[in-house]
Amino acid sequence: MKRRSLKAWASRLTGEVMVLYHAARDPACPRRLRWLTLALVAYALSPIDLIPDFIPVLGWLDDLIILPLGFAYVMRHMPEPVLVQARAKAQVSGLPPLVQKAASVGQALRWGMLVVGLVLSLVLITGGLLLWALWKALATP
Repeated sequence: MKRRSLKAWASRLTGEVMVLYHAARDPACPRRLRWLTLALVAYALSPIDLIPDFIPVLGWLDDLIILPLGFAYVMRHMPEPVLVQARAKAQVSGLPPLVQKAASVGQALRWGMLVVGLVLSLVLITGGLLLWALWKALATP
């Protein structure tokens, strides 16, 4: 799969998740689809998987199979008027406030980790240089 098509697919997937978000909040959405959507989102965000992620390939395959199939099932069985209304809401609105907040917190955490990593690197380099200078000073008679 080419990089552009992968980006396009990821962008479409993000849009479809927003459609599902708005569709699940619609009172006309069937209760079983609302619960299934909630379960899929909880499974996606949960640290507990059917197959743990530390198993090299199988740990990721369950996420790559269960989640898209589950979301496709929900989209296929969602009533058409609910989907049309949800698509309109998804085009007009941006990300939900909680997702925006999580994204900004994630970005702040990434910058914080970068700063902590740089400071730690500087401390280790400075400490190493000081120890090297002390060793040289004590090694020469």
